[in-house]
Amino acid sequence: MNQVLAAVNRLRQVEPVAWRAEVREVAVILTSSRSGSTLLKSVLAEHPRIASLDGEIEPYLVLSENGFGHGADSDALAELRNPERLADHVFDDLSLPGAEPAPPDWLRRRWANRLLLQFPAYFADSLRHRRMQDALEQALAQAGPWPADPDGALRQALVLQAVFAQAPWRRRYYDGHAGSVGTQYFDEPYKIEEPPFVLPRHGRRPFALADAADKVLLFKAPSDAYRIGMYEQLFPRARVRYVHLSRGYAQSVNGLMDGWLSPLGFFSHDMARAGVVLDIAGYSDQRPFGRRWWKFDLPPGWRALRGAPLEQVCLRQWLAAHQAILAGGVATLRVRFEDFMAAPGAALARITDFLGLEAMALPARLPVSMATEAPAPERWRKREQVLLALGQRAEVAATMAALGYGMDAGEWR
Repeated sequence: MNQVLAAVNRLRQVEPVAWRAEVREVAVILTSSRSGSTLLKSVLAEHPRIASLDGEIEPYLVLSENGFGHGADSDALAELRNPERLADHVFDDLSLPGAEPAPPDWLRRRWANRLLLQFPAYFADSLRHRRMQDALEQALAQAGPWPADPDGALRQALVLQAVFAQAPWRRRYYDGHAGSVGTQYFDEPYKIEEPPFVLPRHGRRPFALADAADKVLLFKAPSDAYRIGMYEQLFPRARVRYVHLSRGYAQSVNGLMDGWLSPLGFFSHDMARAGVVLDIAGYSDQRPFGRRWWKFDLPPGWRALRGAPLEQVCLRQWLAAHQAILAGGVATLRVRFEDFMAAPGAALARITDFLGLEAMALPARLPVSMATEAPAPERWRKREQVLLALGQRAEVAATMAALGYGMDAGEWR
């Protein structure tokens, strides 16, 4: 794995920039997995004064030798290693909404660097890497936005088609492309980015040094719940503000269980590399990858869950994240995902006001991101009995109360 990481770092050719002390404003969405943070971030990322990553910071922690397998036994981090190197990767990915077409060379480089994160062993091969570069150049040859493709989705699909012409089944692992090709489950020898993979966004412009003084850098990753204080280390002169995005346990645990059972997504940690065999009832005995792959965030104390039933693992992920946030010792703006979905404009206004930003308009429709099923109200009821039984635990009721939720299931959406 170290040889693959070295090859990926070399091929990405990320230039060092001494900018991290220049950043003044950072916003971090703290939450648990399957609580709607991808949707919230994608909406906020269209604000003209918000800079964001195409995905999450997780791949850059791996490339800078931070996190599980690099001196840590979970996703919790107390002290950052190689903060300058981590910052270089972050700045290389950061972008803002752009009024003009993206520079073609910059967009092509973004695609190449993102693909190396998604299939590192595949594209680190010199021949495949050269073919990938050629395919990108041809697919992105037409500059500027297409009139019939304002958000770039059609071009993204065509780029994937060109890049994976010789391995079309790999397109299944991209967010929104699950039904495109084949039925194979995720079985890569190395992983840096967690599927479902994100795509480089079109209609963006590069982050520049001049942006550091007056733009807000927005981050979200559920595992950030276990590493509060990391962004203060990464950007030592910035004010870091936190939005605590909550969601009720039944909805979150149901979403987590769906994700654990998905053959295509949320593969976060290869436990075979840690010498661990999982025996999670309802997962390890149900999926061919179920003894090897841990999914979603890896909370402290995860080893006690290696042989627990799946619903208990997922409940612990919800509990551990929100308990860590509540005990984190930082001021937060609490936003309930249920409130955001019911009145997105009002919730968005609270957040932009909290961050000292001008109000922004909602998109014509909210995007669907990282979904295992089509969104629908009360999806949790398909596992109603299991989830209601989990709710009998005092720890669940106490955490729900601390987050401002009642235990009347008739009010859950």
